[in-house]
Amino acid sequence: MPLTSVTSNADALTLTVVGEYPVPVERLWAAYADPRQLERFWGPETWPATFTRHDMEVGGRSEYYMTGPDGSTARGWWRFLAVEPGRRIELQDGFSNDDGTPNDGMPSMRMVFNFEPTDTGSRFTSVTHFPSTEAMRQLVEMGMEEGLRSAMGQLDGVLAEPVSVGASR
Repeated sequence: MPLTSVTSNADALTLTVVGEYPVPVERLWAAYADPRQLERFWGPETWPATFTRHDMEVGGRSEYYMTGPDGSTARGWWRFLAVEPGRRIELQDGFSNDDGTPNDGMPSMRMVFNFEPTDTGSRFTSVTHFPSTEAMRQLVEMGMEEGLRSAMGQLDGVLAEPVSVGASR
């Protein structure tokens, strides 16, 4: 499995995910740029994601929901702060209410995704920055680490498939 580590640092208020993949950076990037590919691995296996919006540009927004085994849904949003194609994405990530508005009762966090070439393919590093110790504790207790492991474990299957011409745009 290319997912190499998921580590938390309570002092720095971060959660870091690293994966090594036997594909070029362009292929890895395409999986994040195309919402149909992204939804195949963003949610944990038992909570698959559906993206209803994915405007991956500075100031753009993504909206998605994850559907649990019992049919219940959990909604989320991203606001893109920086997009450097093939290199880096920085976004604000948060929870949504059923009507799509931000859920102010839940913490939001800043996430930075880095994509870099390696001798054998590419490396993905995601660093989640929590606003407080309490927010980090709350989200980790909700299963964020396990959820990320499950979600990112599905990326291998997506990357094994060829990217279509439309998905690479």
